[in-house]
Formats: sequence, C-alpha cells, structure tokens
Amino acid sequence: MSVWESVKMAFDSIFAHKLRSFLTMLGIVIGVASVIIIVSIGQGGEAQLTEAFAGTGNTITVMPSSEMQLNEGGALPPDLFTEEDIRALERLPEVRRVFALSYSTADVRYRGEQLEGAIVFGINNNGILEMDQRKLSVGSGFRTSDFLSGSAGALVSADIRDELFDGKNPVGSIIRIGDRPVVVKGVLEPVEGLFSGFQQTEIYLPYRTWQRVFGQGRISQLTLQAESPDQIQAAGEKAVDLLNRRHNTDDGYQVLNLEQITEGISRVARIMTIVIGSIGGISLLVGGIGVMNIMLVSVTERTREIGIRMAVGATRTQILLQFLIESITLSVIGGAIGILIGYGVSALISLLSPWPATVSLPVALGGLLFSVLFGVVFGLLPANKAARLHPIECLRYE
Repeated sequence: MSVWESVKMAFDSIFAHKLRSFLTMLGIVIGVASVIIIVSIGQGGEAQLTEAFAGTGNTITVMPSSEMQLNEGGALPPDLFTEEDIRALERLPEVRRVFALSYSTADVRYRGEQLEGAIVFGINNNGILEMDQRKLSVGSGFRTSDFLSGSAGALVSADIRDELFDGKNPVGSIIRIGDRPVVVKGVLEPVEGLFSGFQQTEIYLPYRTWQRVFGQGRISQLTLQAESPDQIQAAGEKAVDLLNRRHNTDDGYQVLNLEQITEGISRVARIMTIVIGSIGGISLLVGGIGVMNIMLVSVTERTREIGIRMAVGATRTQILLQFLIESITLSVIGGAIGILIGYGVSALISLLSPWPATVSLPVALGGLLFSVLFGVVFGLLPANKAARLHPIECLRYE
C-alpha cells in the first residue's frame, strides 16, 4: 500500500468520527494558536519599544558623566554645552548634524485659560522633531530663518491646543509663556505608539526665542547624527574627546548610544516572549498527549481490521505507517487551523488596540513544523502497538 493510500485512509478515519477527531485536534489548535499569538504580540511590542527609544537616524546623545555631576554637587554647570561646542562638533567628518535641546517648565496662558507646568523646549534646528517623528496637523513649521532670529513663533502639542483653545485652531493666536508673548505657528500631531496614552503638554521654540523667553542660554542636551551607522562609535568617541578638551576635563562627558539601549530592550523582550511562549507550548504538549490517547483507542477499536489486513499480506511496516500517517494528519490539520486562528486573533489585536501584533512567516512555519513533530512523537506508540499485534489474535478479537 502506498503512502497516498495511507493518507486517504487517514482522512476516511478522521471524517468517519468527526466529533472525536475535532476534540482530538483541539489541544493542538489551542497550543499552536496561543504560541503564535504570544510570539506575535511579543515581536510587535519589541518593534514598538525599539521605535519609541531609537526614533529614526543614526543618533547618539552626549551627556555629562556622573563624575562631572559629582564635582558640581549634583547641579550641572551653566556652560555644560555652548554654541561654540556645536559648531566644533559639526566640523567632525563623522557627524552629519548636531541637535541642541534646551528645556524648562513654565505656566502658559491664553486669555482667561492657564496651563501650569508645560514643558518648553528650545531647538536649534528641526532635527529633534524629525528624529521623534513629530508632524504638524495644522499651521507651518520652522524655517531656517526662524532659528536665526529671536522673534519666531511656537509649535504647540495637541494637548496644549485642547487645554487652552478647547480644541479650536490656535494658529496665529498669541499665548504667554511666563510673561513673554509668543505667536502660535502650528500644532503638532498627537504622539503615537508606546507613549500615546500620556499627556504631552509641550511647546517647541527656536533656541534664540527660548533664550529670550527664559533669559538664559543653557543648552541641556546635544544629540549627534552620524553620517552612517558604521560611524556612530567613532563619532561618539571623537565628540566626547573634543568636549573634554574644550571644557578642560578628563572624563566630564559620555555618550548615550540609543542603539545599544534598544538592543538591550530587544533582548529582554525576546527573553520574555520565549518564556511566555513556552507556557503556551504546554498546550501543545497536552494536545499531543490527547492525540496519542485517541490513537490508542483507535488501535483497540480496529484490531479486527488490522488482523484482516495482515492476513491478506500487509506488513508490520505498512500497519505502522498507516497509523503514524493518521496521527500526523490529525496534528497537521490541527496546526493549520491553529495558525489561521493565531493570524486572525493577532490581526484583531492590532486593529482594536494601539499595541501591534506582528506575525512572521517563520513563526507560522515553526507552528506547522511542531505539529508534524508532535504527530510523529505521539503517534509512534499507538502505531508501534498496532504493528506488533499478532494477526490470529486480531482475528479472534471481539
């Protein structure tokens, strides 16, 4: 008897006992579906965490070292970064652009409305907004000339608009940051992704405008964009060396490499996915044991059939192959249904929640491969039992 005939007999047996076959496959279906859903949620979460922390571009952040903060008694020096530092860093061959960021908090007012503790950022170019993928919903962004003057307007977050203007278009309106009047140029779209649930009461000003509003020129943070991913490390090392020389310190500055942070986050996320996915894999084990039990029952029920087949010339190998193929068929059908359910539930999660669920082809193929493996492993015992039966004893079986 050929393998194809064994497959046909396996399907005949499955459809002859539909309810029993369905209940047998149920454990495999649940196991494969749960593993796919868990892994897809884990991969989606990993991608979102990476995007949230890394942003776009080959960027590294330069910050004061713990030794500098210790020497200053915990407070950062007012000349931590200077405009001359920025120009010197921009001359490094490995550095494409330098993003300077200043920030402070202030009360913001518009007519009778007031918002306390808004975060006001001062930026030297649009790089910070591009890196964080902040887009405008209405109004216009900053031009190069806006960063050179000290009278340009402000970009406000959607939460500022909702709080002060009751959701209406604020472009052209004059708000007061502290005691300083500033014209609203545009409104930024709400933050999407991992941090979308947090209130973002933010205002962005060109750096010179920020200086005029707060009466100071402190730069809080520098972010460097390297020419290519391969030059990130070299750019960071040269930037730190340059700043230490310019500020007469031995170890006053350090580099925060977002790529290394995201690699660590991804590693933790993958470990968590594997651990939780292993729990889902227990369902596969239970399903495999269910397949083995039902196949043992099937061997007992078909004892006379086995005896007749042996009497007309079927070999032990053919009997073993028949029941093994039947076990594999049950597992593969269950695995295929589990993959479809896993895909469907993952798509539903992505549709109904901000958390993405990414199903990759290797995960689906892995689920199908495990189904075949479980079919072989848990089908061997029943198939071997059927092949070892004596034909005369089988024919006598009632």
